[in-house]
Amino acid sequence: MARIRALPAEISARYYPKDYFAPIQWSEVFGNTRPVEIELGAGDGSFLIRYAQRQPGINLLGIERLLGRIRKIDRDADKAGVNNIRLMRIEAGYFMQYLPEAQTVDAVHVYFPDPWPKKRHHKNRLISPPFVAQCARLLKHAGCVHLRTDFVEYFEQMVEVFDSEPAFTRIETPASLKSIKTDFETDFNREGIETNYATYRFQPTTGT
Repeated sequence: MARIRALPAEISARYYPKDYFAPIQWSEVFGNTRPVEIELGAGDGSFLIRYAQRQPGINLLGIERLLGRIRKIDRDADKAGVNNIRLMRIEAGYFMQYLPEAQTVDAVHVYFPDPWPKKRHHKNRLISPPFVAQCARLLKHAGCVHLRTDFVEYFEQMVEVFDSEPAFTRIETPASLKSIKTDFETDFNREGIETNYATYRFQPTTGT
């Protein structure tokens, strides 16, 4: 596969923090104060770009570890003419723990994360009790976490860890959100493999 070239800085959606050890300011990332939503593991960017097109009034940050994927999303976003996306190449767990300021994010999207199917690798899964705590820290009141996976056993773990936190309440995933599918999701749905959805709303008790 040919190497994907980086876009020129003046048209690129990539964001490089000045300090990877300090919280980032969303107004510096996006240049405005619109609501912020994050997709962890943006993959090929198919969801991120389609969602951005439908939601021009929000800011979307795509997190992806792989350079080739980041460059592909950057080019596809430029071709699509969306200007409410920013991209960061960083490991999702580190980003969640250290970079967003508390109570500043409206939604977190995690779609088809690596299931690490072997039992000895389960410790590497992103969705775990520490991740729930990270979401509770950064989400605004009534902010949401949207989850999807085709891996049933991992889905059961996702539901278990979020159900165990009283500050999160499971709600129905909006139909408008379900209608925006990743290319990967469309392919396996055609093969008869179903998507498992879960959405949790953050509603902390008074004083938390």
